[in-house]
Amino acid sequence: MAVSRRDLLKLPLVSPLAGLAQKKNLNVLMFSIDDLNVRIGCYGDPVVKTPNLDRLARHGVRFDHAYCNYPLCNPSRTALLSGRRPENNGVYSNDTRPRAHVGNIAFLPEYFKANGYFTARVGKVAHHEEDVKWDISENDTPNPPRSSMLMERYGPKTLDTNKRLAANHLPMAGVGRIFWTPTNNPDDKEGDGITARRIAQIVNEHKDKPFFIGCGFRKPHLPLIAPVKYFDMYNLADIHLPKTPANDLDDIPPTALICTNSDDFVSDEDRRRAILGYYAVTSFMDAQLGVVLDALDQNKLWDNTVVLLWADHGWHLYDHLQLWGKQTCFEEASHTPLMVHAPGMKAGVACPRMVEWVDIYPTLTELCGLPQAPGMDGASFAPLLGNPGRAWKKAAYSIVWRGAENYGRTVRTERHRYTEWSAGKDGVELYDHQTDPHEWTNLAGNSQAAALRHEMQDLLRNGQKNNLPPKVG
Repeated sequence: MAVSRRDLLKLPLVSPLAGLAQKKNLNVLMFSIDDLNVRIGCYGDPVVKTPNLDRLARHGVRFDHAYCNYPLCNPSRTALLSGRRPENNGVYSNDTRPRAHVGNIAFLPEYFKANGYFTARVGKVAHHEEDVKWDISENDTPNPPRSSMLMERYGPKTLDTNKRLAANHLPMAGVGRIFWTPTNNPDDKEGDGITARRIAQIVNEHKDKPFFIGCGFRKPHLPLIAPVKYFDMYNLADIHLPKTPANDLDDIPPTALICTNSDDFVSDEDRRRAILGYYAVTSFMDAQLGVVLDALDQNKLWDNTVVLLWADHGWHLYDHLQLWGKQTCFEEASHTPLMVHAPGMKAGVACPRMVEWVDIYPTLTELCGLPQAPGMDGASFAPLLGNPGRAWKKAAYSIVWRGAENYGRTVRTERHRYTEWSAGKDGVELYDHQTDPHEWTNLAGNSQAAALRHEMQDLLRNGQKNNLPPKVG
């Protein structure tokens, strides 16, 4: 990437941040969550119980327009850890090894390590952990068992003679089976419980040196397994399906739909049980987050530690009549939680401005007073932590790949979303979130929205290179 491009992406430090950086090298504690959408308490969900996510939000800034650059684990995490968009890092699938495409660059924790930080990772941070080097790199447990192994461990279920769905399965195209079940395990015998307690131990042992610690929680990723007490926190009567209009699918390009119901025998009650399972494992993950936040309290580390929490992407819960999972260009897949606590910055406030996962790398380096790493596609949003309402960049960009040359590219502004499939040949979508927050009405074919469509098309095709926040005056 040309030097002029890197120079263009460098944001000048505003004075409060400059003073913060000169004071000391701040620690970084980064939480990465797998498949977590914004159906959590601090984002306004009335059902899901997430007291520790809410607690972290009170400590810092909650970003209400935070978007991953690809709603799938490996491409999303690679974009964040490299600071490069999928179009520039070449990673579009979970099977692709990032290092083979990005070459000998420094991923985010490696950059901190090169600048004198102790680094440690437990759980899932990168999708291919072997491509990222840390001082300590540990997994919670082997990847959770699936299919027949999972059934043997937690009690086999079968479909009856009418092919009626078993009580804890939903077969889904593109997802496999959504499987949920409670266990009798204590928290510390489940993967995320092991991760949380090991992270707390590492914090205790390395609190006196600048550290960059990554805590990777696997839940609420499938399978939806957690101790029974978290399932008992919810009543099925409180779980409701989206009230999607019956004609919602009529104006959606077919290629936009993936991860749909693959069994006509699935009932609404089954779907509600699957959602309850997702909520239960979200609450379980939240409790493990609390274990690590308690370690920050006990060691009095809030005043010298940047705490950042992100999810690799969102997750559909029977949205648009049939969608589950990820890998779409709809809001539910690309809109993700992001919370940042930075010493001396705002706390307990929301930021309405647009941020993307490629912005996180330069943000953390700026907050910690490190030189900007080369090749960044994003821009540091550190100034928003001191002034969440200030003017900022226009849009966030995401992409999905359907194979061959079929890409879905989408751009999101604070009000609108515009999506093209195969550069428009396979369909176009335009949504107005002010009047249609669920993206139920595609305005792309509406003659009254022609000028808006043209504007958003230009922003999608030509706006990325100029998608920068205004200079600090």
